[in-house]
Amino acid sequence: MAYVDGFLLPIPKKNLGAYKKMATLASKVWRDHGALHYVEAVGEDLKPGFGLPFPKLAKAKAGETMVFAYIVYKSRAHRDAVNKRVMKDKRLLASCGADDMPFDIKRMAWGGFNVIVQR
Repeated sequence: MAYVDGFLLPIPKKNLGAYKKMATLASKVWRDHGALHYVEAVGEDLKPGFGLPFPKLAKAKAGETMVFAYIVYKSRAHRDAVNKRVMKDKRLLASCGADDMPFDIKRMAWGGFNVIVQR
């Protein structure tokens, strides 16, 4: 099958432009190092009417929206190898200082997932 890293983060709406710029660079870096697919999506319909809405789950504040992102790999081993190369990539290191992040990284949820259904 495949392996997926998934991310969910609240982000101030005023920072979406800066976030999109950062995400565009990140997508290029991850793909250059072997990721199969890279997606960053901003919330549009965040009041589904059932279940726990993402903003409530993430304790989003007034003026924030949600970003849902995922990166697809061949396997966990492939993910680990890609991420090892990504973390050494100077393009990311130059653009992502802790003070330059357009969101609070401490509030980002992240996890690795084995794909169980893929069509």
